[in-house]
Amino acid sequence: MTDAGERVPTRREVLHAIGVMGGASVLYQAMATMGHAAETQFAGPPNLSGARPGASVLVLGAGLAGMLATYELGKAGYTVQILEYNMRPGGRNWSLYGGDTYTELGGATQKIGFAPGNYLNPGPWRIPYHHRTLLHYCKAFGVALEPFIQLNHQALVQSAGAFGGKPQRYRDLAADWDGNVAELLAKAIDNKGLDTAMTAEDRDRLKLALREWGFLDKDLRYVRGLKSSRRRGYDRPPGGGVNGAPIPSEPIPFKDVMDSKVWATIAQHMENDHQTTMFQPVGGMGMIGKAFGRQVADKVRFGAKVTKIDQSGGAVTVTYTDLASNTVQTAKADYCVCTIPLGILSQIDLDASTGLRAAIAAVPYSNSVKVGLEMRSRFWEEDEAIYGGISFTDRAISMISYPSGGMHSAGPGVILGAYTFGPASYKFAGMPPEQRIAEALEQGSVFHPGRYKEQFIGGAAVAWSRSPFTLGCCAQWNEDTRKEHYQTLVAVDDRIVLAGEHASYVGCWMEGALLSSIDAITRLHKRALEA
Repeated sequence: MTDAGERVPTRREVLHAIGVMGGASVLYQAMATMGHAAETQFAGPPNLSGARPGASVLVLGAGLAGMLATYELGKAGYTVQILEYNMRPGGRNWSLYGGDTYTELGGATQKIGFAPGNYLNPGPWRIPYHHRTLLHYCKAFGVALEPFIQLNHQALVQSAGAFGGKPQRYRDLAADWDGNVAELLAKAIDNKGLDTAMTAEDRDRLKLALREWGFLDKDLRYVRGLKSSRRRGYDRPPGGGVNGAPIPSEPIPFKDVMDSKVWATIAQHMENDHQTTMFQPVGGMGMIGKAFGRQVADKVRFGAKVTKIDQSGGAVTVTYTDLASNTVQTAKADYCVCTIPLGILSQIDLDASTGLRAAIAAVPYSNSVKVGLEMRSRFWEEDEAIYGGISFTDRAISMISYPSGGMHSAGPGVILGAYTFGPASYKFAGMPPEQRIAEALEQGSVFHPGRYKEQFIGGAAVAWSRSPFTLGCCAQWNEDTRKEHYQTLVAVDDRIVLAGEHASYVGCWMEGALLSSIDAITRLHKRALEA
């Protein structure tokens, strides 16, 4: 209830005030409370009943979208065949293991030497808890999952402009950021600098909330003491016996915390797609592609490079080169589900409407580079009690991620030693793989000097702009291209429909690929029934 004459602030005004004063993490919590954090759309497997006997579909691409389309269309009674460029299922869902060989555009070939059980996920590497489509099919196809550690308070944050470039514990920086912001907000309330439309009762409740959230003392100050140390840790932790009493730690000066730009790291963990709980397949992300592949194993033709797609004459005819024999062959069906990435599809002779071809050409792809570094021992666990999670840096490598599997075990482990985007990714892509590995090793050593380089055994590096089957990482829509081209891109074009992460609003995620596939085959099925 408000005092007479007071105006109640709008949601937008409240969120703006929280965002300005509290930062991204506080803002996201408020947005979630107000119902702005939504899960992806999944209502269960598609209902494709009533398929006409003998109806056939060609699926182009054995990534997750293509294999799901094949699986569900096959269940419905369609005759389905997949043409796949690679010699394996999965597309960007893929892991590199010891003994694997990978050749990128330009001819650079890597022979992976990881120990048994170790791997690098060049593409997807984590699954949010609300990606229900993917989780449904992982369960249905027997893919064993384990937790993926996104947020680890013991991990590190490093910035060249703070602390002389020395890494700091995420726990310390995050605690001191929240504590100082809570103190500033509490002072703003007392100084009536916050929204005066709040009632006195609401102001008192907010101060109480800030005291608990920010670990403030009774005077609403964020200072050294047992309360603040309950979150940021102690100089001497609680123990037993004579010296069991803990010794509080000293918070970092707020200016230094701001110099670290820790809010960007906090924001990473608060994004809807990065919140706990997250998962990964036991044994590597490629286990998902393999499991999907087993469901459609009798329907896939590998080593098929598509060069032409024609839909004249009441059917779809696809011309492709069989890479094993280097012969040109054709495949024909009533309809086609095309999951080929747009950068590749734009170079293929495609018989489609002018609008669809324009939509395909309008969407660029981002680049990303991942580097896996195998270490002789899991020293990050042994020396610093870092079990999984991510350490962030403002260096070009962006981050390093510690393995979430095989924790507390002996023997070698693989660190994700670089995950680059933007200009840095193209700089890395311009290097030969061995130089990318050396650069990642050099930059990542800032986190663990004296151990990082010394424990290194070998590595692997994948630049997606040099991937021969995608020519990029994932589709990059913007507001203008969505408005002009998206509905055309996803529409059934005579006998062809497109699917993949590029045909979704969950871009760059496996969930988007699967949701688009379900939507595409549902509409294609309806089109077939109406024919």
